[in-house]
Amino acid sequence: MQLTAREFWGLIHGMVLGGLFLLAFSGGLAGLYSLRPEFVTVQGLRERIRRLNIGTWVMAVVAWLTVITGTYIVYPWYRAKPPEGADLRLYPRAFLLSSESTKLFHEFGMEWKEHIAWFAPILATAVAYIVWKYGDRLAERELIRKTALTLFVLAFLAAAVAGLLGALITKKAPIL
Repeated sequence: MQLTAREFWGLIHGMVLGGLFLLAFSGGLAGLYSLRPEFVTVQGLRERIRRLNIGTWVMAVVAWLTVITGTYIVYPWYRAKPPEGADLRLYPRAFLLSSESTKLFHEFGMEWKEHIAWFAPILATAVAYIVWKYGDRLAERELIRKTALTLFVLAFLAAAVAGLLGALITKKAPIL
């Protein structure tokens, strides 16, 4: 199987980094949710916090890498302007805007995706900072733990919306 450079970067951006983000999210969510004094011993709490600290920072870094590769590597190919008389299927943005039936993919989907996606790394970084700053005190500080959980879920939802829209747009107008 051969991949073009564009397909390779699309794979890295969507599947590899997106997949790592999902794995880090699921582990972090379980870790934050179960971080309660009645569930863990003092020694178990230290071990969980160490794992949670690593996991949330990995998730934040992966989220940043995902939006950076999408914005600065994949997205310019999407927005490329076609030369006069070119096959529009080779220029995803121009292709989507060329028809009333596909215009919404760009006007709503891509415009939403390119803005909402940036919330994921910002929120994931906030969660990683909270876990690092409060450490084992998160088990006793329910409001801070619930705030971190809420931010964590919002980071995931931002990434999920961006990922879903990206997949739908790529299905309709792939970057070849």
